[in-house]
Amino acid sequence: MRLEIGEVHIDKILFSDTSRIKDRTLFVNKEEIENIVLADKRIKSLVLDIAIPGESVRITPVKDVIEPRVKVDGEGGIFPGVLSKTETVGRGRTHILKGMGVVTCGKIVGFQEGIIDMSGIGAEHTPFSKLINLCLVIEPQEGLEVHVYEEAARMAGLSVAKYLGELAKDITPDKVVTYETKPILEQIKEYPDLPKVGYVYMIQTQGLLHDTYVYGVDGKKIIPTFLYPTEIMDGAIISGNCVSACDKNTTYHHLNNPIINSLYEKHGKEINFIGVVVTNENVFLADKARSSDMTAKLCEFLGLDGAIVSQEGFGNPDTDLIMNCKKLELKGIKTVIVTDEYAGRDGASQSLADADKLADAVVTGGNANELIELPPMDKIIGMVNYTDRIAGGYEGALREDGSILAEIQVITGATNELGYSKLSAREI
Repeated sequence: MRLEIGEVHIDKILFSDTSRIKDRTLFVNKEEIENIVLADKRIKSLVLDIAIPGESVRITPVKDVIEPRVKVDGEGGIFPGVLSKTETVGRGRTHILKGMGVVTCGKIVGFQEGIIDMSGIGAEHTPFSKLINLCLVIEPQEGLEVHVYEEAARMAGLSVAKYLGELAKDITPDKVVTYETKPILEQIKEYPDLPKVGYVYMIQTQGLLHDTYVYGVDGKKIIPTFLYPTEIMDGAIISGNCVSACDKNTTYHHLNNPIINSLYEKHGKEINFIGVVVTNENVFLADKARSSDMTAKLCEFLGLDGAIVSQEGFGNPDTDLIMNCKKLELKGIKTVIVTDEYAGRDGASQSLADADKLADAVVTGGNANELIELPPMDKIIGMVNYTDRIAGGYEGALREDGSILAEIQVITGATNELGYSKLSAREI
């Protein structure tokens, strides 16, 4: 599949009477956005706001971040199986609004949403502080069950991102980048002397608001499957989970997966990038064994010489990670795992809940238990009522002056297990 990504750069967002893009400025009509969101009767109210990099602004509790985009040419539409027909995407041309994000926030479950600071030390630990963010603060109707609220908030964010993306359909992009992965036999023949490398993409699917969707299907209901990398760039995978903020993959992460981008950069030079095996993270041991068996079988079928395996979340999914790694290694496929660590605030505890001697090539996104002090901000988008309950917080984490002393896991994307952050760790 061959996909062209046309980047329409956004340097400024302003509210206006007409939604449009002109001279790298996104003009947004508030009423039109409100009409999209409040058409869902499950949502009681919406507050729209704009967060600019460098401002003294704290956004919390953050659920998801989405990059607007639109299909300009090719099959299917954006977010297939959710907002468009279930057609295979990943070819043709897609335009994206580069430099901005749609951020959904508001209490979902209270303890597993996160914080984005637009300035200060917290901003250094999240990639979303570098984006101009259109924030949707969503309040549900009274008595709405949390799974229903999560779905309403998820659909609101995706719908607004789709609406904004469509504004770029007829705009000449600032930059066009082309990605291509050919059918497997062609791909192998094209670079026969380069090692064949694949990517095993573990997605969070444990249920109880720990969900990810593949072409609109709840990931816990799939068996491991092959996807062209360009399908993922085109919205085939979206986030629906409320795992700890530091290592959840937002929809923005899926659309801009840095492992996929890095493999494409080396494709045809150092490696032959064959494609992606998407697999789930299960709760029961039998399901873990089934998925890891099938993942290893798929990688063997593709004839891979090496694989990168990334995780999402921690604790229970550590077993899925190690099972995948071990079974790939036993098939002679050299494997690197990408994870983060929960090693205690002093860094001295066991980093993962599972381990194996074959997992000897590890990339870490850092220790999520490390303490960080976030200074007070002049403006709050959302609400701070739940700061003490967010994973990584504790009673008293939010101080009277508005500062926060908590574990770094409260920050959205701080230890992201795709490597979309600045943190790592080393043994001393």
